[in-house]
Formats: sequence, structure tokens, C-alpha cells
Amino acid sequence: MKLTTVATLLFSALSTQLVAAELDANKVKFIGPLADTATIKPNNTPYQTAIINNLLPKLQSDSKTLSVLGKKVTWQPLGEVNDLTIAGLQAIKFNFSAERFVQGKLKLNGIEKAHVFLNGETLSGSKEYDINAVTGDHQVVIVVEQADDWKKVSLEYLPKAEHDVITLTAKETRALSAKQLFDAPTISSVSISPNGEYYVVTERHYQSNHGNKAINKTTLTDEEGKVLYRFDGLSANQIKWRADSKQVVFVRNKAITVLNLKDLEEKVVAEQLDGAYGFQYFDNNTLVFAWSKSDKSKHTLVKHFRGLEDRWSYARNNSQIFMLDINSGFINPITEGKLSHSLADFDNEAGTILVTRNPQDYAKPPHMLTELVEVNLKDNQQTVLGQYRTFSSAKYSDDGIYVVAGPDFANGLGRAIPENMLANNYDGQLYRLDRQGQNAKALSKSFDPAIGSMQVLSNDDVVIKVTERDTQQLYLYDESKARFTKLKTGFDVVGRFSISDERNPDLLVTGTQASHPQQLKRLDISKNRAKTLWDSKALAYENSEIATLSEFNFTNKEGVEIKGRVYTPHNLDESKQYPALVYYYGGTSPVSRGFTGRYPFNLWAAQGYVVYVLQPTGATGFGQEFSAKHVNAWGEYTANDIIEGTKKFLAAHPYVNKDKVGNLGASYGGFMTMLLATKTDLFSASISHAGISNITSYWGQGWWGYLYSGEASKNSFPWNNPKLYSDHSPVFHADKVNSPLLLIHGDADTNVPPGESHNMYTALKLLGKDVELIEYKGTDHQVFARDRRFHWWDTMLAYFDMHLKDQPQWWQYIYK
Repeated sequence: MKLTTVATLLFSALSTQLVAAELDANKVKFIGPLADTATIKPNNTPYQTAIINNLLPKLQSDSKTLSVLGKKVTWQPLGEVNDLTIAGLQAIKFNFSAERFVQGKLKLNGIEKAHVFLNGETLSGSKEYDINAVTGDHQVVIVVEQADDWKKVSLEYLPKAEHDVITLTAKETRALSAKQLFDAPTISSVSISPNGEYYVVTERHYQSNHGNKAINKTTLTDEEGKVLYRFDGLSANQIKWRADSKQVVFVRNKAITVLNLKDLEEKVVAEQLDGAYGFQYFDNNTLVFAWSKSDKSKHTLVKHFRGLEDRWSYARNNSQIFMLDINSGFINPITEGKLSHSLADFDNEAGTILVTRNPQDYAKPPHMLTELVEVNLKDNQQTVLGQYRTFSSAKYSDDGIYVVAGPDFANGLGRAIPENMLANNYDGQLYRLDRQGQNAKALSKSFDPAIGSMQVLSNDDVVIKVTERDTQQLYLYDESKARFTKLKTGFDVVGRFSISDERNPDLLVTGTQASHPQQLKRLDISKNRAKTLWDSKALAYENSEIATLSEFNFTNKEGVEIKGRVYTPHNLDESKQYPALVYYYGGTSPVSRGFTGRYPFNLWAAQGYVVYVLQPTGATGFGQEFSAKHVNAWGEYTANDIIEGTKKFLAAHPYVNKDKVGNLGASYGGFMTMLLATKTDLFSASISHAGISNITSYWGQGWWGYLYSGEASKNSFPWNNPKLYSDHSPVFHADKVNSPLLLIHGDADTNVPPGESHNMYTALKLLGKDVELIEYKGTDHQVFARDRRFHWWDTMLAYFDMHLKDQPQWWQYIYK
């Protein structure tokens, strides 16, 4: 066997024609025979695909050995293999790196029957297989069913063009990949028992042979980590605990099932509750839940709208609150009427339930009214405790009610801004009312983080999840000391959390850091100390090359500090010039420091880009005055911050090519991308995903456009402030766009209608500008499905490769 040439391009001395190159046998690994006693090959059965796919994950792993039918087989360099048997299966694999998108053909000489995989995906072919690989590290696995004469076996790579170079590697680390970030195991849901002795977690991951379907595993575990029970087809957030931790309840196959933890026996207590959801224990013998009835009376010819909310597909569903007696199966209605009711909280000792409902009322921004109602179960009397324009959630305390709402709650009780400013009510604040809904007290006016969700502890303290600058954190509000204390989770971004109901409660919490993937921790709240229970880095990222992260803040022209961070490629060479990507949102929330997400900064850095993420004026988490500047601004401060920040970023990072800088954003960030294209030529190429081009049409057509505009354009409408709606709409300035622009939209987007991208596309096409429009069919505001997510990520990076690296081949491959 002669496999001695390295994997580079070979050129004839007399011709520029590209020829195939053999792969260095010392960098190709071989294992086999696998089960040398097996004489029937998978190809001779109707199940060969399943047989090979089940073997593939083990062949892909970095393990040096593989145990098959009790026999240990070792990977070894193919060049050192002298005596090969054709019994059983053999496998070959090699790793290669590409410094850009490459295309070529892999030739298998001397192999009669084989299955070839590139990064776990099946390649079609027989003797030749197409290689299309993006920048980064890759793995090819070849499962050989038949090779008649191994002395004649050789592997060759034929590049499509001179630049399509691959290099075989034997390095122990690998660049991050899209598949790795999306498919890696994560904890998607957690729940800890009231006594803290048990917890339920749902672990999720994806595999190529499962397509878009996630593989979920939900387990009940004791404090020592011993698995006691598995909940098939359920998520941890669907498992609800009884107060004494002796039972849980869940819904499976439309049946309400109780699990006794002492003997792990299941008992169905009710069936045929189609549309019922949110079951939880009211007391030891009673469940409280919501039951939704969909509206079947649909006119086949027209739709007569019943209000602005009627554009929502679920607006005519009616949800009410019910109680179920576990022993008898009797169901007792708690609320009724044309208005849906949502469960906010309950107090079983007082015999009361808190619910919310939304009567139609457009009188004031944000054009929605929330009523907080208390139901007394003794006589089923309802008492309206308050009507609010800004409201998020309410929870009982021993002698009062905690509320999370915006600064304008209770006639502006939570405002901490100058009188001439309008508050941004997405900046959540904490309040306390008495049991009658009166005597409101603002608890967080001097607390800059924006409050999201909350959970009240048995001692009346509150654990709150907040947006703090560009992080998501947990704080404990000490009711007796009126003090906020940060819980030391060690995360930049807290994900799911659950709290026990002990005197000294424990917290089960997931989260990530900007440069560290997800972990699961258990935290003793009284000691404020956490220990790690689970770490995805050990499962999926142990040998990964993760971008270097540094902070980059600057003070803008108004004297306000603008936070930012920079991701640089692994092993950055500062003597070279790198393209850069600038990312922002600009809406009411900052861009979080999550390890991955819809916009994976670590992946972009792995693709050779320096990535600058900044938090321009208007975001929550930096104090009320900072967030209030979002109101009636529509990009005024935000654009200035992005332009100024990018210029200072380029000056501080000389290894970034200032002529190869791209920018992108989504939703409000997509609006900012379009707006920036009309204001500056700083960027060489731009991408807007689901962006707003015309503030008026977004305000009038999006499902929630009028509600969001109730804050973003507070008290401003097309008839009383047309200047805001036109001057700040990018499509009205389309003639000022000079750089290439890619518009991406889901054609089923209900938040920002796809017409917003069509507006800009039409304008720029008529103006003869460089513009592309990509629509994802059947996709809403976000791209979730695995196959679409990969295609979407590829589209964005291929577009930037074309314009910022002068490499159009990837884009041309996707959009032939």
C-alpha cells in the first residue's frame, strides 16, 4: 500500500491541470477487523444503514480503542498496518483542516463497498465522494465492508480549484463547529423537590441520524446523583411536586398521573382533559390547573376582527382556571367568562387564588390593560385588586403581594429617571402591595439590574432573575433587611432554575459563561456557595479551541460608558490582518454573554473573524436612565454608539482590516443594520435578519407591533409625530445605501412581517444597489429547526466570506 504523499495539491510540471493527491498514510487511522467472527456484512441485510449508524458515534470518538463483542481493537496508523484480514468490518478515519471553504473529491481506490461520513453526515457516492467543507477542522470516517486486496487500497483527494487545499492533521484540539454547538448535550429543564432531597432534570442533545428531532432524557435523581426513575416523553418543567415531596404529578397521553415516590407506583387520576395544562398541587389532595378551549367557529370566507389582539392565532382561545380533586376526580371551575384567566399564584392556607386577565383597552400606551384578581374559594367571590398598564407577574407573600412591573407601575412609583424622560417599562422593577392590592411600595428604585422572573421563599425573601448589564444573574431580596444580594452561581448567563422550600433552601441552576459551555449547579442559598453537578464541556468540548475573550468598553460623546466585548480567533497572529464582524441588538435588552445561541460569536471567531459585540444606549440592565433613552429614539443614540464604538474598536485592534468589517443584527438589530447602511460607509457588507424598514407598517401590521411601539414610540403616532415614523425608517433613506446588504426573513414571521424586508429589497433593487433577499419558508421570527439553523448560519458566514474574505465559492455553492 503506497500512501505517502501529504494532502496538498500536486501540479504537473508541464500543465496547470489539477491532479489527485494521495493522503499520508501515517496521518490516516485504521481499526479492524471489527468482530472478525461476523461473516454476514451489513450490506447483505436490510438494516445496513441502522447497523452502520449505530456504530458511527464510537468510530468518531477520540478513544484509542473500541471494544466489540468482548474484544478490544486499537486504532493505528494505516501506514503501519502490514497484515490485514478481510473478515468483519474495517474502518478508516482522518482529520483535516481547511483555511477556507473548500471543494473537492475523495477517491477510494481498492475499496469495493464502503460508507463514507463527513462530520457524521453521510456522503453519497461509490468510488468518489464530494467534499464540501467550511473553514475549520473536519473528520472523515470510512466504514469498509469489502476491500478485496488491501495492498491496492489508497485514498486520494482531488481539489476543484487551486485554492481548495486540505491539510491532514493529528492535533488533539479542534476548532468549534456549528454541529458541535447545536448538537452538544444541554440541560433544558430542571426541578428540585420542596425538601431538597430529589431533583428532576431533562438532558437534551441532537444526532445526525435523528434529523431535527431532539433526544431527551428526563430523570428523577436523589441527592447523591442516583437515578430513581425515568419520565419518558416529559420535560422536568412538566413534573410538579407535592409540598411534602412524597408525590409528583404530570400529564402523559392526556391523562393526569400521580407518581408515589415511596414505591414509584403510578396512578391515573383523570383522563380526556384535552387542552388542560399547568397542573400543580394546591394542597395534598387537590390540583389547580388551566384549561383552554379553542374557538371552532371560523368563518370560511372572511374574518371579522374583534380587536387588535385578534390577529394573534390563539386570541379566540378561552382559558379558565379549574381545580381537580385527586381522590374523586371531581373538577371544580374557578373562573369563567369571555375573558381568559391566567394563574398567577395561590395561597392554600387562606383559600385564595391570584389570577390575571386582559380586558380590551387601548386608551394609553402600551395599549394593553392587565387586571389582577383574587378569587376567594370559600364563596368564589372575585375581587379586582388593581388595573395596570405595566405588569409582569404577582406572587403572594405572608402578608402581601410581590409584583414585578415597569417603572410606571402605581402612578410611576418605581421611576428613577429625570421628570422630562419617559420610562422604559421593559426595565422590570420589584414592588410590594398589601393583601388588598393597596399601599404599593417600590423596592428596587436604586437597583440598576432589570428584574424578570421571581420566586418567593417561605420566609418572604425573594429570588429574582435579572438582566445585569450583559449578564443574566440571580439575586436574593432579603425582605427583613430590604437588601439585594447576588447569588454566586459563577455564571455569566443563568438559564433554568428551581428552588427547594426548606428553611435553608437550595437552588438548582443551569447557566453558561461567555467562554464556557453549560453547567448544572446546586447552590446553598444561606451559604451562597455552589457546586457543579454536570458540565457539558467534559461531554462535548474537552478538546475544543475556544475564542479568546476580552472586554472593550468606551465612553461615548455624551459621557456614557458603552460596554462591549471582543472574541478573537484561536491562536491569533497579530502580524496578520483579519476581517471583523460587529454585532448588536439595540432594542430593550442587551446581547447576553451566552456561550452559544442563535448568533454564535465563538463560532464566528473559529471561522477566522474578530467579533465585536457592543451594548448601545437604550438597553435594560444598566439603570433606568440608560434604558429610558430607547423611548422615542428609534436608533438615534444606538446608531451613534455603534459607529463610534466600531471606529474605536478598529483603532484599538490594528490586526483588524478596517476595509473588511461586516455588521449584522436581528429584529430591532435588523432595523439598526438597515438604518446604519443609510448613515455610514464604515461597513463593507451588512446582514439584516427580520429587520424593520418602515416603522409605520411594523407598528400597524406585526402581531405585537402596536404593543412594542407603545414603549418604543410612547405617545407618538403617525398622525402626531410623522417625522419620527418617516425620518427614522430606513426605507425612506434607501438612496443613501452604498454597501452590499443581505436581507433575511422568515416568510411566516408574525412579529416583524416579511414585508419589512421586501420594502427595502424593492427600494434597493430599483436604485440598482447590491442587495440580496433570502426567505426561509414556513419560518417565523426565529430559526429553530436544526437543518434550517445550519443552513441559516452557513448563509450568513458564506455572505461575509464572499465580501470580507473575497471568497465567493461558499455562497455560490449554497445558491447555485
